[in-house]
Amino acid sequence: MAAVTAQTDWRPGADLRTLRLRAELLRRVRHFFERRDVLEVQTPALSRAATTDPHIHSMATAAGPGEPRFLHTSPELAMKRLLAAGVGDIYQVCPVFRCEESGALHNPEFSMLEYYRVGMDHHDLMRDVADLISAATAGWLRLGEPHFVPYGEAFSDHAGCDPFHDDAATIAAAIAARGVDIPDSIKTDGDALIDLAMATLVSPQLGRGRLSFVYDFPLQQAALARSRPGDPPVAERFEAFIDGLELANGFHELLDPVEQRRRFDADLERRRRLGLPQVAVDERFLAALEAGMPACAGVALGLDRLLMLIAGAKTLGEVLAFGWEKV
Repeated sequence: MAAVTAQTDWRPGADLRTLRLRAELLRRVRHFFERRDVLEVQTPALSRAATTDPHIHSMATAAGPGEPRFLHTSPELAMKRLLAAGVGDIYQVCPVFRCEESGALHNPEFSMLEYYRVGMDHHDLMRDVADLISAATAGWLRLGEPHFVPYGEAFSDHAGCDPFHDDAATIAAAIAARGVDIPDSIKTDGDALIDLAMATLVSPQLGRGRLSFVYDFPLQQAALARSRPGDPPVAERFEAFIDGLELANGFHELLDPVEQRRRFDADLERRRRLGLPQVAVDERFLAALEAGMPACAGVALGLDRLLMLIAGAKTLGEVLAFGWEKV
């Protein structure tokens, strides 16, 4: 059966026009950073440590003797070690790997642009990302002025609830009133309900005909971002959208090694409760934070998704030379 499939399904998913668009997009990205004196770097795709995030799953390999190595889900931690070593502004374009289903908007291997700007906060970096996307898509997309909206305001506008102050019952009622089915398993889970509302009600409405940024996330979604006290306290994190499609995820980067270890430990506890494998924390990254990483902001941008918008494609398979089902 496999031989028959190979004989009939060997051709690439992307056509020649799209392959040329990808090459030109990469050229424009590199030109953007070259003009700003941002250094291109390359870090290993394999690591002893896997991601602790219970929502992201690393691919294990049998490479080398002893303990397994994991294909990186992002070059983030290795790049931050370079920042701690004093290399300054950096970027990287690389394939990353995640154990997830292949679908219209997901592929277990995809292309990521990750970059860091020293001395910037998340507001500075949002404007920088807007400049990058404008330069990278010039002549292909007509986006106009970028739009910036706080996370709470986006929820109020599109989900009719307050993710910072409303209880789970209120959030569930707002979601149900807008015709979204809520699985029984999350009807009393406030965090899961917020994720559901974001995916079904908020995100699809963002970036309609323009580039939109949502910023200042709930603290429970801080990941590797700084937190900021206030009412409500927030994580200094943003996401970018065009036509309802999430393109980028950025942070005003956390510098505190004690808080970062606490978050890793909390991730591992959530993994334990969910029955997920325990993984090794990246101790070299934590040592780099202890040595001192400069104040900076960083972002990961999905190049394949941006190429989908440029090419007018409906699925990732149309812009990848060979999607998951063809390898």
